[in-house]
Amino acid sequence: MITDFLGTLAPLVERYLAEQGEPDERLALLRWQIGERHALDDRRTMPGHITTSAFIVSPDRGQVLLIDHKTIGRWLQPGGHYEPAPTFAASAAREAVEETAIAGLALHPIHRGGDLPFVIDSHEVPGKAARNEAPHVHHDLQYLFVADPALKLVAQEDEVSGATWFPIRALEPISARGLRRILQL
Repeated sequence: MITDFLGTLAPLVERYLAEQGEPDERLALLRWQIGERHALDDRRTMPGHITTSAFIVSPDRGQVLLIDHKTIGRWLQPGGHYEPAPTFAASAAREAVEETAIAGLALHPIHRGGDLPFVIDSHEVPGKAARNEAPHVHHDLQYLFVADPALKLVAQEDEVSGATWFPIRALEPISARGLRRILQL
């Protein structure tokens, strides 16, 4: 398990920005919250907190696995609020397996076995009245995985209406940056 959450997250974010960040990726709110020592591993932390998600592609990178998210009301990559795991990538993998029952999930070699995110995307999400939750920000650490699209999927019924493989271009309205990076591999 990650024992020093902020001590692990802070250098990871700085390394991400130094090694693969693009000019428009400043992650100012995330970096400010880290500097202020916010409990980013707690979903109640506002104005934002950490989530992890998985871009799952077929071995030929021609397809991407997406879930129909009930709360958000659109197709997205599998993911969710950070829960304790040995690495952030392991948290993303756990979410993907929970939401889709995908078998044989493998972290893409681009990660070189490490925990550096493929993309970090801070974005606004609607609140949830049932939880007395205001709109807030998800600082999403996104990882790239590979899986066989021929394997059976089972959507997690409480949060997901469906799990389906789509042509890779379906990722464009969800994450243009993620799609661009996948196509550059």
